[in-house]
Amino acid sequence: MTNILIVEDEKKLARVLQLELEYEGYQAACLYNGKDAVESIVNDSWDLVLLDIQLPELSGFEVLRRVRKEGANVPVLLLTARDEVHDKVSGLDLGANDYITKPFQIEELLARIRAHLRQQPKQKQEMMKIGDLVVNLQTREVQRGNHFIELTPREFDLLVFLLKNENQVLTRDQIIEQVWGYDYLGETNVVDVYIRYLRRKIDKPYDQAYIQTIRGVGYSIREG
Repeated sequence: MTNILIVEDEKKLARVLQLELEYEGYQAACLYNGKDAVESIVNDSWDLVLLDIQLPELSGFEVLRRVRKEGANVPVLLLTARDEVHDKVSGLDLGANDYITKPFQIEELLARIRAHLRQQPKQKQEMMKIGDLVVNLQTREVQRGNHFIELTPREFDLLVFLLKNENQVLTRDQIIEQVWGYDYLGETNVVDVYIRYLRRKIDKPYDQAYIQTIRGVGYSIREG
């Protein structure tokens, strides 16, 4: 099923859009501020994003700038009450695929969504692997040997960050910044807690352990 994210701080409008999209057979979810939108667009699997420009915490322009910088190439359609050429050009220059000015007819919005979805090629399943541990970044499935492993969203993000830096030693501060976010204000021992969670699931039931503790520094994932 096609997954569409609606980022709109007007909750009534967001709900209307969600109902219309679900009626058309799409899977739709809503977020109401820019900060949550960045995290979800970067880390979750969306086929298209409807992004309002005037959002709390981070503007739609800043959301767009950050997610493109992180390499997220999902189609983004800007929703804006502004009808100024400068704003449209700014959005397109930042990586928006299209824009539609409020108020708009739902039929036009649906037509634009269909057009952009048709333009998207079928993506190959993006996989990460170490030994017999395989991670599917699109479906967020984790498999070791013939066994599928259930991870929480945070455990999955931690595992992916380790795999992206295979054989490298990562400090707790580096892990917190990339997995919990630069504005995380909690204790650094949260990393140790989640490493234990991960080990119980992906290492302890098996003969070979991949997650290594580098005493006095941090952690690394490596084979052998």
